[in-house]
Amino acid sequence: MSPNQKLSHTRNIGIIAHIDAGKTTITERILYYTGRVHRMGEVHNGEATMDWMQEEKERGITITSAVTSCNWEGHTLNIIDTPGHVDFTIEVERSLRVLDGAIGVFSAVEGVEPQSETVWHQADRYKVPKIAFINKMDRIGADFFRTVGMIKDRLRARPMILQLPWGAEENFMGIIDLLEMKAITWEEETLGAEYEETPIPSELEEEAFKYREILVEALADQDDAIMEKYLSEEEIDIKMLKQAIRTATVDLKAVPILCGSALRNKGIQPLLNWIVDCLPAPPDIPPIVGHVPKSGKKESRPAHLKGPFSALAFKVIMDQGRKMTYIRIYSGTIRVGQMVYNPGKNVKEKLARLLRMHSNKRERMDQASAGEIVAVMGLKLSTTGDTLCSEDKPILLEPIQFNEPVISIAVETKQVQDQDRLVDALGKLMDEDPTFKYRIDEETGQTIISGMGELHLEIIIGRIKREFFVDTNQGKPQVVYRETVQKTVRHEEIFQRELAGQQHFAGVKIEISPLPRGRGNRFVDRCESPELTEDFLDAIKEGIEDATGSGDLMGYPVIDVEAALLKVQINEMTSDTMAFRVAASMAFRNAFKQADPILLEPIMKTDILIPEEFMGEVIGDLNSRLGKIEQVTTKGPVQDLTAKVPLSKMFGYSTALRSASQGRGTFSMQFSHYDNV
Repeated sequence: MSPNQKLSHTRNIGIIAHIDAGKTTITERILYYTGRVHRMGEVHNGEATMDWMQEEKERGITITSAVTSCNWEGHTLNIIDTPGHVDFTIEVERSLRVLDGAIGVFSAVEGVEPQSETVWHQADRYKVPKIAFINKMDRIGADFFRTVGMIKDRLRARPMILQLPWGAEENFMGIIDLLEMKAITWEEETLGAEYEETPIPSELEEEAFKYREILVEALADQDDAIMEKYLSEEEIDIKMLKQAIRTATVDLKAVPILCGSALRNKGIQPLLNWIVDCLPAPPDIPPIVGHVPKSGKKESRPAHLKGPFSALAFKVIMDQGRKMTYIRIYSGTIRVGQMVYNPGKNVKEKLARLLRMHSNKRERMDQASAGEIVAVMGLKLSTTGDTLCSEDKPILLEPIQFNEPVISIAVETKQVQDQDRLVDALGKLMDEDPTFKYRIDEETGQTIISGMGELHLEIIIGRIKREFFVDTNQGKPQVVYRETVQKTVRHEEIFQRELAGQQHFAGVKIEISPLPRGRGNRFVDRCESPELTEDFLDAIKEGIEDATGSGDLMGYPVIDVEAALLKVQINEMTSDTMAFRVAASMAFRNAFKQADPILLEPIMKTDILIPEEFMGEVIGDLNSRLGKIEQVTTKGPVQDLTAKVPLSKMFGYSTALRSASQGRGTFSMQFSHYDNV
């Protein structure tokens, strides 16, 4: 296969969904049918290939996104299986940033769940083309068309039904292919490896013709050649229809809908065929765009093997104490032992090893090129979101956005002599996971760890014990608050001091004012002094940024404040950047004290699924937690309740919900916004 052909035969795809929709089970089937593994592992037995961490095996959930590759019909598929739990959204975020296509998995029973919406919108933000696979068609309560309706209404997607289910629940037999107009059933004895194509059963023919007509009409709207044949009632070639489906998918105009039951081994091979036929290869999507570091000019890097090397480091893991970095290569080729340049940190690093990953197993490689997702050893300073490129043609790609932690607990070692090992372990875990932070409180000397939720911190503590052999005690979870101001204040600060025999002088006048919730902080330069140099302005900006790191009330970070620079005083002899940085920081802190500062607390969007008979009790409990109920919708036998509740009132909620609903209620929670305490 020629190098360019190899590139067009590559698919980088992710499997995204709500927790328990069947992502890992689908990945296991894909690996089995493509011959990558010779035995199917099941999530419920703790034997799934992609769930390799001990915590994943014990809990039966995916915690870390795992990368693997396999071959199907002459194509290489690089697959990332992502977690569905809201505490690990970073794993989905960083995976989608480097993928070319995604498979959204939906349970035919629950339909579109809250976390499915979150990950789907993450994929929309990165303009990732998607296929929807409606799984669990064999389960009681499975409803294909209700799920399609939810995909249309909740995700604002345009569904393009390519398959219909043949039966449902215990009568689920197989699928009806609307393109080829045939039925497909799977052999139980071969674990679904063999399947049979038969004519569509007579009782389903009418429905199949109806939905094929809808599909062809939708494609005719988008493709003039198909429209011509459709209007003159000519036979339309299947190849032509497939090409139109692919174009609509890659251009984000429609989402192909497939169905099956991964656990019963039905529907996976057609899904693989559609991944190859529908989802884009690296050259099919717009080239990645970045900035040239010194000039700031925009530059794009098309997926080309002979182009200048560029890649994004999207994940770091600690492997037996050594750092392994996952990278997506966008252009060019690299070899083992080569030096690469990190323009963000302005450092050169040597690639000691290149590895092709299969979950946590690895294969050594001599070289890797555009379109590949590989792991590298030897990068000491590069972390998640850093660009790697060739030094003679530098480019800086857009970094990955991370959510800030919302929950903290204090940890201490059981043995005093383990303190250094704890700090070392926390540093390594923070390198791996940018949504996890730790700090040592200056006043109390306590080690505080912060993360995205109770489960996130529970897993971190488990890993400290298991991987770093450090036993810890934990305090109660604490909420990470924010601070802001309520009124506009002007303040002038003069900094004049002699340090190490040298005079330093700077005068800064600023105005701080509140911004609407969720806007973040903003710095505005309204100073018209001709003496204000770029260096002094940068120093003032840095000083204000330093000051927003901790507010005056309780030392929490300051958000939603605009700081405007109005005036500066400069002395040619004694003014320098250090003086301006200090003056700006002092000006902000003093203005903040006068601007009616208040505390803000994180408000969580909470989705609760409960049988109808427990509604009264659950709503009463939410009211006592100062929750605001936003909507209640009926989903078959259960009620779906959406509410906004302060995080501080949600600790231990899983136990309260269990007892209020006799163990039948479930809930998921994600950060919504900050609001007044």
